[in-house]
Amino acid sequence: MKISVCIATYNGEKYILDQLHSILPQLRKNDEVIISDDSSSDKTLELIKSLKDHRIKIFAHNHYRNPVYNFQHALRQATGEVIFLSDQDDLWLEGKVDAVCKALESADVAVTDCKIVDDDLNVLTESYFKFRKSGKGLIKNLYSNKYLGCCMAFKRKILEKALPFPPRLPMHDIWLGFISELFYKSVFIPVPYILHRRHLSNTSSTSQKSETSLIKKVSFRWNTIKHWPNVLFRR
Repeated sequence: MKISVCIATYNGEKYILDQLHSILPQLRKNDEVIISDDSSSDKTLELIKSLKDHRIKIFAHNHYRNPVYNFQHALRQATGEVIFLSDQDDLWLEGKVDAVCKALESADVAVTDCKIVDDDLNVLTESYFKFRKSGKGLIKNLYSNKYLGCCMAFKRKILEKALPFPPRLPMHDIWLGFISELFYKSVFIPVPYILHRRHLSNTSSTSQKSETSLIKKVSFRWNTIKHWPNVLFRR
């Protein structure tokens, strides 16, 4: 069972090597790491190439200037039967891949817990699950998303319904979570297998109260719901 790890990068030189060093030892020789780079102007790609690992496949472009659709580009390049998502500055903890693959023997989507840390890996939140009251349930996740993208992995068939992403999607993990709840079997693994960095360059907040306006939240949920009928007929 081939694994694809999808990473969307943009000016991630500060942490990208630490991240890849935490991922690659957990993969086999036939697995792959898909790097979709959205016009980085720093040394991100240079550092990645310095590893000279045949499992890393780089797809550089300047099409999106948007992390959501940069992730979509990565997903479209993946060839594995199981797909992991990873942010460019997180650290995977030992045992993550084995635990997730075991869970996917009886489920289609697996979500692990994580610890929220700062730039220097000081723990801000011991358990994202406890902080967000994470768990399954369509209405529960429509009200407040519990699917954190960097903690997700899923079988390839999920992409049949999930792609393409609808327009004006604020975050990819919200859409993938809804698709999972609508059509597939999910499992939440209550063990933190990731150190998830939160800092000023992150695109969303997980350890602080969301400042997104109520109007924007309602607008997004309506935008998501109205695309569900189209998804029903995707094969």
